[in-house]
Amino acid sequence: MSVKTVINEMSKEQQKEKESLNLYYSTQTVIQEALNKLGYNNEMYELLKEPIRLLTVRIPVRMDDGTVKVFTGYRSQHNDAVGPTKGGVRFHPDVDEAEVKALSIWMSLKCGITNLPYGGGKGGIICDPRNMSFRELERLSRGYVRAISQIVGPTKDIPAPDVYTNSQIMAWMMDEYSRLREFDSPGFITGKPLVLGGSHGRETATARGVTICINEAVKKIGKELHGARVVIQGFGNAGSYLAKFMHDAGAKVVAVSDVYGGIYDPNGLDINYLLDRRDSFGTFSKLFNNTISNKELLELDCDILVPAAISNQITEENAANIKASIVVEAANGPTTLEATKILTERGILLVPDILASAGGVTVSYFEWVQNNQGYYWTEEEVMEKLEKVMVSSFDNIYQLAETHQVDMRLAAYMVGIKKVAEASRFRGWV
Repeated sequence: MSVKTVINEMSKEQQKEKESLNLYYSTQTVIQEALNKLGYNNEMYELLKEPIRLLTVRIPVRMDDGTVKVFTGYRSQHNDAVGPTKGGVRFHPDVDEAEVKALSIWMSLKCGITNLPYGGGKGGIICDPRNMSFRELERLSRGYVRAISQIVGPTKDIPAPDVYTNSQIMAWMMDEYSRLREFDSPGFITGKPLVLGGSHGRETATARGVTICINEAVKKIGKELHGARVVIQGFGNAGSYLAKFMHDAGAKVVAVSDVYGGIYDPNGLDINYLLDRRDSFGTFSKLFNNTISNKELLELDCDILVPAAISNQITEENAANIKASIVVEAANGPTTLEATKILTERGILLVPDILASAGGVTVSYFEWVQNNQGYYWTEEEVMEKLEKVMVSSFDNIYQLAETHQVDMRLAAYMVGIKKVAEASRFRGWV
């Protein structure tokens, strides 16, 4: 490897670390502003600005070629004053400590917004599942559970799927935890297959929640979803299901993308064709000759823009070029604080990630409840309950933003952090 290659690789790693730290620090900035608006003192901020617990683990895995590879994993628990912590586990090469800590804080906010009896948790393993076999993934999943088993459980911290993890991985994790505890424990983890205690509607829950937020946002600005032009960045779990739901609702999905690029048709895309042709990681763009970049996609003329991929996509450099009248964040942290200010000043309605993507944790809560009581609901019941939670949460945040004359992101933080702060205050922690 040449010196130049080494330097380039180092700069990439440094850039990833910088982005994660920026995400973490910007989260703390908005939390401090929200607590100040609510009248809490600096002691409360000192308690809530960081997770109460962060576990770093090293997981040895026997690979298919006989070698042993050691993976690094994390589990962050932000605050358990309200109840057990809750949050997904992601398998991704860009996972790092700052990102996991920030995401656990966001989970606390999501649970506060939706009034769930949880604090926020998050986990991750630095790996690339796209380059791993089925059996290697199983060994890694089981090894992670063994490594974090002392701080997780149905009444401590409940994991769930996240980026590049799915119901099969949740099943392996549940089985490993049940072996360790020597009793069946479906409530330890959510996002499981239906036959192992999963809930109807869990796989599509995040996209359903985003869809509900889009419906409410469209009503607020006096428009209709039918015929609206929609652009979606990202075609993973959330993005692909959302494209399907938008298409079925009569909206015109004019552009979608994956990590390699996107496709655009002002007359609307054949979403069912794309769903059939994508691979398990949501990749489809390599099937097409004429593609656009993700940067170009964000600046397309449309009514509704949904960043559903990665963080820091709408920044102060391109915020002035966004042409949508509604931006709904399905990804984690796709819009920087500087860009949020620019979009708000331009009159664009921004629905923040901690509200828009709260459908996943809401249905995870439903799954946990069903596991605990041993009684399972129909998909219609789950969707009805989800609709009530998301509409109520949206209206609450929208009204608070109007009352305090702040953007919806700050309003969402104010709603989300208040429950954790009050629980901490009543417990006598601050």
